[in-house]
Amino acid sequence: MAKGPQRTKAQTDKRDNKPQLSLHVPEPNYRPGAEEVDFSAIEIPDAGAQARPDETCDPAETHGLCTDLIRVLGNDNKAHGPWDPKLDPETLREMLHHFSMVRAFDERMFRGQRQGKTSFYMKCTGEEATSISTSMALQPDDMVFPSYRQQGVLIARGYPLIEMINQIYSNSGDKLKGRQLPIMYSSREHSFFSISGNLATQTPQAVGWAMASAIKNDSRIAATWVGEGSTAENDFHAACTFASVYNAPVILNIVNNQWAISSFSGFAGGERATFASRAIGYGLAGLRVDGNDPLACYAAEQWAANRARTNSGPTLIEFFTYRAEGHSTSDDPSGYRSAQEREAWPLGDPVVRLKNHLIELGEWDEDRQAEMDLKAAEKVKADTKAAEKNGILGHGMHQPFHTMFEDVFEEEPWHLREQNEQAHSERVTKYPDGVPHS
Repeated sequence: MAKGPQRTKAQTDKRDNKPQLSLHVPEPNYRPGAEEVDFSAIEIPDAGAQARPDETCDPAETHGLCTDLIRVLGNDNKAHGPWDPKLDPETLREMLHHFSMVRAFDERMFRGQRQGKTSFYMKCTGEEATSISTSMALQPDDMVFPSYRQQGVLIARGYPLIEMINQIYSNSGDKLKGRQLPIMYSSREHSFFSISGNLATQTPQAVGWAMASAIKNDSRIAATWVGEGSTAENDFHAACTFASVYNAPVILNIVNNQWAISSFSGFAGGERATFASRAIGYGLAGLRVDGNDPLACYAAEQWAANRARTNSGPTLIEFFTYRAEGHSTSDDPSGYRSAQEREAWPLGDPVVRLKNHLIELGEWDEDRQAEMDLKAAEKVKADTKAAEKNGILGHGMHQPFHTMFEDVFEEEPWHLREQNEQAHSERVTKYPDGVPHS
């Protein structure tokens, strides 16, 4: 058999002298255990120091804001700079009320999962401003395409808590008929698109909806939320391409809470560049915002919404925040991050920051805050008790069996009809004395 070309000794020596390659694997700064948490490497500019370009500006004018951090609330609890949305005290109190309600809701649903009333729940503790403040900056009929930690959007839009709890329990009152995992809500009446467990699918859907709105010469825009880890998905990049090419009236909100389940943000590309800087390569306007500053979150979303409404183009916003709790009730964050991180996070708590701002304005006090929190807890408790009358996980009060075959086709095809009949026949055989809710 003929031999291939042989390397000479000189060629071998030359190759052996080349430097060896090594693979870089991102590592989080702090591991579980006794490691001291130090966030001093995070650059936090002064509140109010960031310029606010015109909403119709060329995307290139926002490039500097992709690596900066838009902040309004300073350490003195006062609003500063051109990004101050100048909200009146009543609006600020309304926002604080939504914060209080979401926290009370999260706490009771978390306990309900631990009590076996539902299989799954996800808190948004520490991230409330990224959904509540932003949604308040939109019009009520703007279409939102959320991820699974935007319960604040529904609450801010007035969706009944009992309907949210029915969905979480997948009981007989669940409007989605038990077909969605807990916390994956949907409400056409509140312009809230169905949540999907498949990561980032909502981003091209939001862009497509926005394109359709533009085609129809409508006035409604779209906004979508995605975690920083999900920006590594192909769907996100397809969404950015279509948004840029077709100038879609859409806002792409990236909630950078530092952790995608147990993988820190470096694995999604956040180690060497900000997530907001991805806007630059796509020709999008981009903003990077203090995600724990309710006023900055509102102002950035309002800026992007105004830009979209004037056909000036889409905007990508990174909300730099921190996931204070575990990824979900199935997660134990102590296994992959230091227990001191939550308290050491330098941008604070959005609820506390808004409360302190109102107190600084002379429009609030600790006693009223305690009263608000108590009323929110009582409201959530009462609605939970009402929802539990419709059933909880595994207690038989669920959707009627026949609904399994409905709402897929306008007219039931023959093969589904046969399956439906067979399923009912088998149930009658198994339960000769009759089956409730059949």
